[in-house]
Amino acid sequence: MARDEVIGNVLLVDDDPGVQQVLGALLQQAGHRATTVPSGAAALEALERADFDVVVTDQRMPKMDGLTLLAAIHARWPDLPVVMLTAHGTIPLAVEAMRTGAYDFATKPFDREELLFTIGKAMATSRHRSEQLPTRGRSVLDELDATLEKVAPARTTVLLTGETGTGKSRAAQMLHDKSPRADHPFVTVQCGALPEHLLESELFGYEEGAFTGATRTKPGRVEIAEGGTLFLDEIGDVPLRVQAKLLRLLQERTYERLGATSSRKADIRVVAATHRDLEAMVEAGEFRQDLFFRLHVVCVELPPLRSYDADHIGRLTRRFCSAHGEENGRPDMQIEAAAIDRLVAHAWPGNVRELENFMERLVVLADGSTISTSDVERELTRAATFTSSEDSARLDDRRRTAEYAALVEALERANNNRSRAARILGVSRRTLYNKLHEHALL
Repeated sequence: MARDEVIGNVLLVDDDPGVQQVLGALLQQAGHRATTVPSGAAALEALERADFDVVVTDQRMPKMDGLTLLAAIHARWPDLPVVMLTAHGTIPLAVEAMRTGAYDFATKPFDREELLFTIGKAMATSRHRSEQLPTRGRSVLDELDATLEKVAPARTTVLLTGETGTGKSRAAQMLHDKSPRADHPFVTVQCGALPEHLLESELFGYEEGAFTGATRTKPGRVEIAEGGTLFLDEIGDVPLRVQAKLLRLLQERTYERLGATSSRKADIRVVAATHRDLEAMVEAGEFRQDLFFRLHVVCVELPPLRSYDADHIGRLTRRFCSAHGEENGRPDMQIEAAAIDRLVAHAWPGNVRELENFMERLVVLADGSTISTSDVERELTRAATFTSSEDSARLDDRRRTAEYAALVEALERANNNRSRAARILGVSRRTLYNKLHEHALL
């Protein structure tokens, strides 16, 4: 075996420095890469940062014992084998460890050959599972990242779809940052935030005297984005007349400032995003079919947070904790594993955005440098109380709730046929689409 060849990657968890040193040296002599940590919390952090073939953990440790750590590992990484090591080996304890999900059980003082044989078997089992299930553990987040990595270098137009709060703006920024245009501007236009006349001038700019109040020439966002990326957020909200000009921009890579007599060339990449059903809008006559086809060259759907596995929600949570800790002057802020489990179990209708905002609040309001389960429960209760009081206090919210329920019921009765749903509700098809958009049901 070559000197730098590694058989396996082992995480050793023991609060005894002597055991760490002896067993770590034994593993390294056998050709393994050994990473030693003194506690269960440190082990979970190490597992978040790197991949391991097997975990060897002591049973008796302060704060988080081996069985508790075993349960946490089994919940997040069910295919990762864990070997329990203890000086207090009894049959009942061994049975409990195996029931909790341990691969095997050994006692101190350990027999060198027996322990290495046990670790080798656990490692082989882990790798066999990986070979039999090549796609297992490849979450929707992994698939999304892989797709964005593949699409980023191209010039082609990209349409990002998904529910509100799923991270479409972040995905657009990633496409730009990993593209050959990364050194040029990334320019965002919030299409739904501007009325028609302002949106057109914001996009394409205007010449002096083009309209009342145009006292000077102003470049538009298309011109500012030259050489870079133009991100059209909520493109489903663009009026039909402006859609025609966007179509020309995508087809011919040309545009005109308002009031101009000549066209200008545009060297830009366009990324668009929407939470609306553009195909349904095309059917309803609210979105141009030719523009839809131009936008739909590459379509990437961002999954809702509920489709992420617990492991990736945990990774997001830690990432937000670290980022907002830095931003808010609390760079040492951490979060307990149990607190992450509570966040994973919570429903997040606002998706990634809601989770990130909640994490920022936790970072700011946490009593100490570690976010605990009690911190999470306190803020969840506050949020629920605030929502409940607001809902009961505002008649408009009650109306919206009833309206939302009526829309959902009609769609269910009509088997999602929108024409039939409109007839059930006694409204026009256009009114139905407007209400579906208002309630984010498109």
